[in-house]
Amino acid sequence: MAADINNFSLKELKELQSQVAKAIANFEDRKKKEALAEIEEFARAKGFSLAELTGAPVTRKRSPAVAKYANPADAADTWSGRGRKPRWFAAALAAGKHPDDMSI
Repeated sequence: MAADINNFSLKELKELQSQVAKAIANFEDRKKKEALAEIEEFARAKGFSLAELTGAPVTRKRSPAVAKYANPADAADTWSGRGRKPRWFAAALAAGKHPDDMSI
């Protein structure tokens, strides 16, 4: 893979540099994931989880929030009641509707 980089323009050299930096980062990430998988497999073979051996807390995976409110104009547009209010919900409240009117 010998390339005569002396004939490259500045733009081509900078692009090559960017590609090399990305390739290095991807290589390191891939090697870390492989090492972690090997360590987890070794721990499983010994009857432990990696979290047990390292003392790392086990993270729970949350299920998506269930929708509580539906847009009166479009029932497919829903909101769980968490986070920022959607525009349609705020507009309905400003128009005098009650949140119970839009509940599912």
